[in-house]
Amino acid sequence: MPSWVQPMTQKFKPFLTLRICLLVLFYFNSLCMLQNGKMLRRIKSHDVAIVCLNWAEDEPQSKTDKDGLLSYEDRTTRFFPPAPVVPRIGGLSSGDTCLGDENEESIQEFSSASCQRFNILCSGDKDGCICFSIFGIFPVGKININEVPIHVQSSGSKASYRLQDASISKVSLSGNLHKLVLLCSGKLIDIDNISHSNDISGGLHCLHLDTSIFFNRKNELHQVSQQASSIQYLVEVVRASISMMAKQWSGAMNLFNEKFSVLPSLITAHGMESSSEDEFMSLLFGTRTSPALHQFLVSSLGEAALKRIAKSVDSAGRELRVVVSEHLQPAVEIISFRLAELRGLARWRSRFQNIGLDEKLIDGVTERIGMLVVQVERFSRVTATVLYLFQNFFSWVLKCVKILLSEPTDQVPAANSEFVVLFLKFLLDKDPIKQLLDADQRFECHLDTAKHLEQLVVLGGFTDTHFLERSLMKQFNELEESLKEAFSMPFTTISSQIHCQALLPLYPITSLVDLSSTCNLTSVSFYKDEDSQHSGPSYRLTDYICFKIPDGSLNLRNCIGVIKDFSNSSTSTPSLSGFLLRIPDEYECVDLSLYKDSQIVVLLSERSCSDNPGRSYIVMLQTENFSFVPLSKIFPSNIYSIQELAALELQLDTDYGKVRSVPHAVSTPLAVSASRGVACVFSSRRHALVYILDEDEDEDEDEVSDME
Repeated sequence: MPSWVQPMTQKFKPFLTLRICLLVLFYFNSLCMLQNGKMLRRIKSHDVAIVCLNWAEDEPQSKTDKDGLLSYEDRTTRFFPPAPVVPRIGGLSSGDTCLGDENEESIQEFSSASCQRFNILCSGDKDGCICFSIFGIFPVGKININEVPIHVQSSGSKASYRLQDASISKVSLSGNLHKLVLLCSGKLIDIDNISHSNDISGGLHCLHLDTSIFFNRKNELHQVSQQASSIQYLVEVVRASISMMAKQWSGAMNLFNEKFSVLPSLITAHGMESSSEDEFMSLLFGTRTSPALHQFLVSSLGEAALKRIAKSVDSAGRELRVVVSEHLQPAVEIISFRLAELRGLARWRSRFQNIGLDEKLIDGVTERIGMLVVQVERFSRVTATVLYLFQNFFSWVLKCVKILLSEPTDQVPAANSEFVVLFLKFLLDKDPIKQLLDADQRFECHLDTAKHLEQLVVLGGFTDTHFLERSLMKQFNELEESLKEAFSMPFTTISSQIHCQALLPLYPITSLVDLSSTCNLTSVSFYKDEDSQHSGPSYRLTDYICFKIPDGSLNLRNCIGVIKDFSNSSTSTPSLSGFLLRIPDEYECVDLSLYKDSQIVVLLSERSCSDNPGRSYIVMLQTENFSFVPLSKIFPSNIYSIQELAALELQLDTDYGKVRSVPHAVSTPLAVSASRGVACVFSSRRHALVYILDEDEDEDEDEVSDME
């Protein structure tokens, strides 16, 4: 091992020691918890595979004096117990059913935004779309880079460009939320002069987007997202509750119908013209039982089967009552309260209309959630009535079966006439529970009830007086549609206020395969400028961009480019600068990443001619040890500013930074955590290896001696 390589003890730090972390599963577009791999939610904003993400949290230094005046307290916990969770099917543990597959405590903590600092998840996909989600839950904006106009200064005049077939490589949102820097590959098209667009080849480009809307309206967005993110989670609880109730009741009714469907065939076999309803009518009124009904009760049904059906219906009924009381009803009530809070915010038009919170749309959603509350109450009462009906029916039929089995008679005692009428309604294929859970079912509203609802409109009742004609499921679907419409307004409004401020082409890509590839080795991050004269909310952030230049591009080989101050550069005060670093030929750059304090972590692998893979190295470079050369922003005459730089030779045995050995062949990707001081690399066998980066040499030597 070379003398300049510091020995490094391999660290397998358990992820349980970390706080809750989230990552995106690129091909399934799902948010998962890193601790246990549980899926928290699906990301519906993207239609294709997600390539990169960046989670930016509002920094304390960015707070202004008005933040204290506009502080907002989530009052829900004052009036309601903790929010209900997604129901589980009885007897199944988490992981056995999709309804309980999520980690409940994690989801509640993840969805509860009242104690969180304002944060935004930025995710980019391979089709050039960037989505912004507050708290990682509430989608608040979406930008398609292929559709964003790019205006640049060219020889004293403005030129307009756009990207074609762009694919996002990296995104980074600044800590003060003012700007976003992204790296993407694609073709650059001159809008003003399409015929000369071929002069500019495809390549890797850097864009600066103005996202100051997030900073200027972060208090309003925080308040709206607090309510909206919880509402969206509770909507999932309601959906899962209704779905579970439908499955549970359907299972019990399938068993009931399977056993009782034998009676019509027996009636036909005995040459009778009566119906099943007629036969049970005679049974319930105490007249003689027909041969067909007698055979059905004694032979086809029997006491054991009847008890099994009764147990199944009773079990389904208990499940329905539990789901309604512990999940459905509390979720609907909390949604109603949170929407009322949003309704109050929407009436503050001077502050919330600018972020798209529409008072009229919120009023419509508030009315629909009120209707859903009534529908849940109706469902609860109907369920209680039907279950009471079934209980009495099974008790009576069981008594009749016992009498018919014990005595040679065809007569049984009569039942209560009111009970007869109610149960016959059920037998006439009008299962009210099934109807309320069917989205296509409509009901006839009693004339007196309809008049009463119309009179209540004057007193502030629902303007839609026909809502009782809809089923519970239909009412929930309408609530979802109105919520989608209301929450799409902030999404559209914020998206329209994000603009491109600057463009910097980094290097050309001639191969169509490389142009469409999402495996460009890039990294971008923001660091607070320690020498900045600004303080408080106007403190200065410096962006750093690091990228591996493909061999042959710009006539360079095995080179890394580093650029800073791209988003801070302007025509009057240019500050764009950078340097080129050439890696020795005997090494190959596997991946790279910006680290804390403007450090760069480079993952190198030895080039080996033999079948045995060479060693790998983690190189930590201090950018302050390199001289940044000012770069011009004349565009497009000198389209690739990086050509102005002379490549510096990277000498691994100098004091450029730490070099540490990895006793494995490694592959992409490389991930580093500045807050934890660790790096994660993948071996050629796809094993994840976690290393501590900020160890002193003395600690390393002590640990090595201890292991020996």
